[in-house]
Amino acid sequence: MASATVLSLLEAIGGAGLSVWVGGGWGIDALLGEQTRPHRDLDLMHRSEEEDRLTALLGSLGYAETLDRRPVRFVVTGTGGRDVDLHPLRFGEDGAAEQSSFDPEPFRYPADAFTTGTIGTVAVRCLSAAQQVHFHQGYEPTERDRADMACLREAFGVETHF
Repeated sequence: MASATVLSLLEAIGGAGLSVWVGGGWGIDALLGEQTRPHRDLDLMHRSEEEDRLTALLGSLGYAETLDRRPVRFVVTGTGGRDVDLHPLRFGEDGAAEQSSFDPEPFRYPADAFTTGTIGTVAVRCLSAAQQVHFHQGYEPTERDRADMACLREAFGVETHF
């Protein structure tokens, strides 16, 4: 997915008054302030209470649901096979959030997991380096995952498990 497509989507979502945070590969690149590799999709965390409005907006932009793994996540796909992987979050009063999981325990996002980065020259909301590292645990990493974690180690001095 091209940066122009990502920025166009984020502008439309923000313009509708909806809150999202970029995660995954684009989220790592936002933290780094540069695109380090091609991205096949866009991972967005969103407020669960805004989901109906968000899916309606994405539908008006030509995206249709292609995968339903609710309550954990779901995917909408636009023209040209552009996937947006959506992750609903439930926020507490303290700014921390939880995402459902297929495990007994939910995914947890501390309040400081939400930060800003840049895509191109545009400031975007994204997940923190620590949260990105946290989500890259507990599975066999791909070469892409290894490269992403190496970038975070170099840029932020964070420790990773691979």
